[in-house]
Amino acid sequence: MSAEDLEKYETEMELTLYKEYRDIVSQFSYVVETERRFYLANSVDVAARNADGEVYFEVRMSDAWVWDMYRPARFVKNVRVLTFKDVNVEELDKPELRLPEGDQFGS
Repeated sequence: MSAEDLEKYETEMELTLYKEYRDIVSQFSYVVETERRFYLANSVDVAARNADGEVYFEVRMSDAWVWDMYRPARFVKNVRVLTFKDVNVEELDKPELRLPEGDQFGS
């Protein structure tokens, strides 16, 4: 595979991932970024750990989607990440469930 073919493949995969992300993001509660990957998850627990004076983070997620073009299965039940870098966790804004306006139910 030439460098040009590889670049084209990566561009196509990024677009495919973006489209998948756009279609599923509303199903998740959190966006999680680590130095290596980007995740969507419904449950996130971040704990600072200390091993011999060196601090790292343990991130546990469940019901998650992994942004990684080289993974054939991006939906996972549980993920555990250990990192010495910062972890960013953001809660996604979920619009409240609203009933239609007007008397559409004949009452």
